[in-house]
Amino acid sequence: MFDTHAHYNNGRYDAEYPGGVKAMIRDVYAAGVTGVVNVGWDIESSKLASAQSMEYPGRMYAAAGMHPSDAQKVRRFDASLAELDELLAKRRELNIVALGEIGLDYHYEDTDRIKQKIMFRKQMELAEKHGVPVIIHDRDAHADSLAVIREFPAVTCVLHSFSGSAEMAKEAVSLGCYISFSGTVSFKNAPKVRAAAAVVPKDRLLVETDCPYLAPHPHRGEMNHSGLMRFTLEALAAARGETPEETERITTENALRFFGIEGIKE
Repeated sequence: MFDTHAHYNNGRYDAEYPGGVKAMIRDVYAAGVTGVVNVGWDIESSKLASAQSMEYPGRMYAAAGMHPSDAQKVRRFDASLAELDELLAKRRELNIVALGEIGLDYHYEDTDRIKQKIMFRKQMELAEKHGVPVIIHDRDAHADSLAVIREFPAVTCVLHSFSGSAEMAKEAVSLGCYISFSGTVSFKNAPKVRAAAAVVPKDRLLVETDCPYLAPHPHRGEMNHSGLMRFTLEALAAARGETPEETERITTENALRFFGIEGIKE
């Protein structure tokens, strides 16, 4: 099982899990997880994701970026982008395999759509400059997200925790995107997500937790972790008419290819 999107840099694990985040990660690997991408949402969390990942060589990797809800709060655009640029320039020594998570989030009333789009485009420019894949956060902004992706055909993207329609999934795939599914694919009230999962080509499919959020059924509402991803894989496989073993195999192969990872430590 390869978890393409986790947040072990979130303070909840140290606060709520017995033994803290290191105990959680140890238990996750004992549960059969072979790889994790630890994802940042601002500069500081990206640095922490990198530092944590280097404690688990060959098993954990990092992504650095500014989430739209955080990016719109940035007062010094140039300084933050320069820091991100520097992280990406040192990505091999910092164990960073992607830029993310970035994108658009129109869910909240205080959304500054103009500022979010500016930061989204500027970060996509950095991805293009450094030749790294991008993890896209898209919430209630499907059309605008695809429009920006379309502006950067040289950048390979994944739409993480996909919440769009089957038609959107097909359009995103036509633009070269990968599609990643989280625990929402197992929710009883998410038939649209399962319909989208059914149409994604095998070579574009990824799986994730987005932990500590979005724990899959039957653990919905609990603090999520990569060890629960088997429930997501089971729901994803059922939606696609595959065995869980087949879905696990193809999503792991796709993760290694998307992030440019040579292999994982067993």
